[in-house]
Amino acid sequence: MNRKIVLTGTFILFCALASGQENFWSLTKCMEMALQNNIEIKIRQLEIIKTLKSQNSVLNKMLPAVNLYGDQGYNFGSTIDPSTNGRVSSNIQNNNFYLNAKTNLIDFNAFANAKKDKINIKLAKAEKEVIENEYKLQILESYYQALYTQELLKIQKEQLKQASFNLDRVTKEVAIGSKPQSDLYDMQLSFSEEENRNLETEQLYEIKKTQLFQLMNVTDIATDKILLEPYLKERTAAVENVSYNPKIKFAELNYQGSLKSTGVERANNLPVLSAYYGYSTFYYRTLNQTNGNTDSFKNQLENNQNQQIGLQLNVPVFNGFRNNKKIDASKIESEKSKLVIEQEKQQLAKQIVLEEQNKKNYLQLQNKWLEKLKYAKASLATTQAKFTSGKVEAILYSSVKNQLLSAEYEVLKNNLQLQYIDLKINLLKSDSL
Repeated sequence: MNRKIVLTGTFILFCALASGQENFWSLTKCMEMALQNNIEIKIRQLEIIKTLKSQNSVLNKMLPAVNLYGDQGYNFGSTIDPSTNGRVSSNIQNNNFYLNAKTNLIDFNAFANAKKDKINIKLAKAEKEVIENEYKLQILESYYQALYTQELLKIQKEQLKQASFNLDRVTKEVAIGSKPQSDLYDMQLSFSEEENRNLETEQLYEIKKTQLFQLMNVTDIATDKILLEPYLKERTAAVENVSYNPKIKFAELNYQGSLKSTGVERANNLPVLSAYYGYSTFYYRTLNQTNGNTDSFKNQLENNQNQQIGLQLNVPVFNGFRNNKKIDASKIESEKSKLVIEQEKQQLAKQIVLEEQNKKNYLQLQNKWLEKLKYAKASLATTQAKFTSGKVEAILYSSVKNQLLSAEYEVLKNNLQLQYIDLKINLLKSDSL
């Protein structure tokens, strides 16, 4: 019993410790979770399955269509006797049965449509990839906004600790008379400002994390226990050339599909060779009369059999130029689709040029910010010593400390911006991180 109690207590303690631990989420994990939960992507996946199910191969299109018909009718008054084809004045019941089968042996329209169906499947997949790529870019931006705020908060918390230490020290020195009361007021004001700044950043951090997880459609998780991981400690190597962009791929497939549509319209001008087979029989009997001369149902079905078999060639000759107009319209649509490819390439190239220019600007600023940070640290060290010895006032010390915070802020922002731009360019060029 004691052993069970110990084990139960250990398990409860472990659960309590585990629940209090912070949960780390990487950019890759966020993207994987987001892609799994996105409703629009699930809809596109079903659209792909629907397109696959709707596809008909050439063999399937060439399979014969078989139909079985049956009808029962009644003729009253003067009518034709089916056995003699003579007009009689009687009431007759008719039962007719037909079996028809027809298949196209040569049908260029079926060949053209089968090719177009294959393009439609690729189009559905490419459209899903376009949505995924745009969604990844949104996740990337939201992730780095939250990550930047998280890292900034770390800097501010360290500064707040130092400010709290200095406030306690100045309070004690004022109490023993080694510093004037004005220094305490200055330190209290500085500490209050840093507290407010820290609180605002904490609130913004929670908002940014909540926005990120809402974008991922993850709502059953406590975001206050989550920490975001930088994607890499160092910036990732950007892809040199465009290897795969979903929007360009979609535009290219759309152009290929428009060419296949033109082929379908052209096929409507070509002949179709078909084979057909027909089988029919019937049964009749007179009503309200003695049926002694009427053969049985079985005998009549056997005796009245008729079969047809043959080939049919359908050659389009003239349809008021309607199909030619459709071909011309389809050609124009193909030209439009071709221009869309160039448009997508131009837009992507312009976007990449802007991102590359931003990257170049941030690289130029990187050394400047690092140099400023070095000077700010050195200035704070000397000012700290002067403040301790009473050579400078608290307001000047707080000002120098804020300069260091600003320098750390700029270095942090610049590094994360460079990382973000590299990852964004990779997504634009190759649809991968």
